[in-house]
Amino acid sequence: MLTELRIAGLGVIDDAAIDLGPGFTAVTGETGAGKTMIVTGLGLLTGEKAESRLIRHGGSRALVEGRLGVDDDLAGRVAEHGGEVEEGEVLISRVLTPSRSRALVGGAQVTVPGLLDVVGEQITIHGQSEQLRLGTAERQREVLDAFGGPELDADLAKYRSLWATHRADADELVGLRAQAQERARELALLEFGLAEIAKVAPQVDEDVTLQAEARSLQAVDDLRQAARAATVALAGDDDAFDDQPTALGLVAAARKALEAAAEDDPAAASLAGRLAEASFLLSDAATDVASYLAGLEADPARLEWIAGRLAALQGLGRKYGSTMADVLAWARDAATTVDRLQGSDERIAALEDAVSRQRSALEALAASISEGRRRAAGELAERVEAELTALAMPHARLSFAVAALPDLGPYGADQVTLLFAANPGSSPAPLAKVASGGELSRVRLALEVVLAGATTGHTFVFDEVDAGVGGTVALEIGRRLKRLAASSQVIVVTHLAQVAAFADRHFVVHKANDGQVTTSGIAEVKEEARVDELARMMAGVDTTKAAREHATELLAEARR
Repeated sequence: MLTELRIAGLGVIDDAAIDLGPGFTAVTGETGAGKTMIVTGLGLLTGEKAESRLIRHGGSRALVEGRLGVDDDLAGRVAEHGGEVEEGEVLISRVLTPSRSRALVGGAQVTVPGLLDVVGEQITIHGQSEQLRLGTAERQREVLDAFGGPELDADLAKYRSLWATHRADADELVGLRAQAQERARELALLEFGLAEIAKVAPQVDEDVTLQAEARSLQAVDDLRQAARAATVALAGDDDAFDDQPTALGLVAAARKALEAAAEDDPAAASLAGRLAEASFLLSDAATDVASYLAGLEADPARLEWIAGRLAALQGLGRKYGSTMADVLAWARDAATTVDRLQGSDERIAALEDAVSRQRSALEALAASISEGRRRAAGELAERVEAELTALAMPHARLSFAVAALPDLGPYGADQVTLLFAANPGSSPAPLAKVASGGELSRVRLALEVVLAGATTGHTFVFDEVDAGVGGTVALEIGRRLKRLAASSQVIVVTHLAQVAAFADRHFVVHKANDGQVTTSGIAEVKEEARVDELARMMAGVDTTKAAREHATELLAEARR
């Protein structure tokens, strides 16, 4: 329930606040005074579209604030959006500037869907747009479902949840089937590549190692000549007839010369020792070079095998990666993809089974929902007709036709059509086609009164609910709104005194004009001031004594 509403800078309203309470609240005022801004402001609090044209002329922003009583469930939703609840109430705000709008819940900024999550189920606004919407099949189905009771609610909740799962699985199945040929082509290419790589069985850096070995084999003659020259220089040539000096021989001669001079100078002995070490190192080097030379043998067969192996490795490199490491990485990724693609067939089979089972369950739920709707349709129509009789439409006939759709839909397998006939000689036809504006208003009010029987603490806002009616009918509308207010908060913007007289609280929107800007304010009227306002509504600007007497009688009638 709303406990307070404040509007600033919206339309013709500069700054106004209303303290609201339970029961029936009426808002009245002269034409053009700004009554509609009350409904517009409430609409902004419930997430309706914000437009910069709503900002007061000459102003830089508009503000609408409402204090809403909360229970534990609603307090939890407020907390989820980061807002705070103070003393059992939450402050809901909507701020409009020429460039943007903001919504706040409990001090925390939220999106419009977030605002709807908190306020959407707490406040219902019935304006001309809702009156037109009542003519749609969707709204008529919603009305019937709202009356269906807990069993129908439970079936619908199960159906909606299962329908969402069913649509997601069915869409995935369609996609997988449509991609079957593409997956088959991709799978064939990947399996071919993996087989080609497996046949060669490359190793990491194998191409680099083989290229180095090939270079060695190709240069074996040059390497042998170099090793031979090094061996001769170090140790001499056993096959030569001349006696060429060698590194080992020269070092040995130098060592002997110094050893001979060591008796005369100890420093020569030290030098001789160093040359002895050099001789050992040269001897080891000569041995290693000789071994290296012995191992250098031409191997044409090995060189031919390496060439073939490198050609195979290079073929893989051209297709799957510049190095063998890249080729092996491609193979690992391809193997993973193959597993996934092969699993798609299993997924298709699982989805086909799931979609079939879901379909059967949905059909069973849809049948139960249809039965519940047909059961509710007769009782709802009977109750609404009784209300319409009280609203001066004693011959009105109303029924809900529940027809089967060609296939399951998001809300079952039914199309609900509200049929209406205002006069005895008329055949029932779709409400939107045959009902006048006044008749639509009364049908809407009758439905709301009947449906409100199961609603407690909700806030209903009515704008022009009395459009196209007057006299006795207006009195009956006032009585119905008063009855609705017994269990819910009702806020009505009206131009009929017969309706306003039934309100528990009465606010008047006053208009002032300084010659340049029109300004509206809101004030509560009580006692004599309320009589004056009701008299004005009946008689016009010039209130007469008779009008005041009539207004007094009207209040007395409403209180009875």
